[in-house]
Amino acid sequence: MPFAKATDDNKYGLFINDRMCGANGSVIQWTGGQFEFPCPSTKSLFKSSGKYISKNVIATRAQISGDTVYLALPRYRHGVPATLVKTNLQPGICYVTFAPYPCWNMQEEGNCKAMQSVVDVVVDQNEVIWLLDTGIVNTLERPVRKCSPKVWAVSSKSSKVLKMIDLDGLSTNTSRLQYLAVDYAPTGGCFVYVSDAANRAIIIFNVQVDRGFRAVLPRAVTAGGRNRDVLYLALIRHSCGTAELYFTYLSTNRMFSIKAEYLRTGVADGRVLDVGKKSSRMVIIGTNNGNSIFFRNEGSAEVYRWDTNTTFKEDNFKPVYRSTTCQLATHAISDYRHHTMRILQSNFPDFMQNRMGCGATQQLTVMQGCW
Repeated sequence: MPFAKATDDNKYGLFINDRMCGANGSVIQWTGGQFEFPCPSTKSLFKSSGKYISKNVIATRAQISGDTVYLALPRYRHGVPATLVKTNLQPGICYVTFAPYPCWNMQEEGNCKAMQSVVDVVVDQNEVIWLLDTGIVNTLERPVRKCSPKVWAVSSKSSKVLKMIDLDGLSTNTSRLQYLAVDYAPTGGCFVYVSDAANRAIIIFNVQVDRGFRAVLPRAVTAGGRNRDVLYLALIRHSCGTAELYFTYLSTNRMFSIKAEYLRTGVADGRVLDVGKKSSRMVIIGTNNGNSIFFRNEGSAEVYRWDTNTTFKEDNFKPVYRSTTCQLATHAISDYRHHTMRILQSNFPDFMQNRMGCGATQQLTVMQGCW
């Protein structure tokens, strides 16, 4: 298969496929969102009622299990029929369609036994899919809180809902829940971490004992920032077996971390470490599920990798990818079956400002090189 050489490829050590379908290494591209409706009449009903408007659909987060891609489609605007979908990476895929996951019934807006607006998705070591559902729809139009915020756990093998965690008692009316991380203790216990940007807090939930609490972060975490905008999380797993949660606000100039063992035991006070000063406004887009964090600078299409075993300074930020289409990466995802990392990217700023024409252009592409 022919490959088109990317700009400054010697710098990035990568190639970008110039075809939209074919082998597993190809770029998968789509515009808006095309869904697998039960029948044509259902699709017509969704469209006529305003429940399906393709250009209002955008994928911002993703996870891969085998050849299946799970995509979070937040309900930023009306007309998003499903907020969690799946598609596949199998060879020969030229036309991307979305199948609601785990089923259509779990996508019903206003039904608090269903998902309302999924903003983040994580697949854990046991192939369980974890979802952060804010419960708020139409956030770019007129936000409406349909249901309380929740974390859902769904088996990727059976597609059955295994757990629903209601975060109502751990959040407030002003909470802005943005990112999700899932951690397993050496003893096997499962812990869920959720960032609450508005309240300068991280929600910790012990799944095994069905109990959670909220850890308020030190004021230093927001120092120098204009507002409490976006609170990024990145869970790092060191080779020695320990885990560490890195976090930072977009508008602040410092990176922080805390060992996961302190979060699990509820002794977070005084345990937060100041990792160092950021060289720019960093947008954390993911990890390799090991010791590396991937990020880009705000407004930039260039993606960097930082090995957390090295000092947090610009010399250790290695460029690993840059979009040749000027799209911005929103998630870096591990693809274990194909032994690579992938990038979910789109013209997200245009979508936010409602300047997309037929809809946001989105790609799931391969990050090649040293990562």
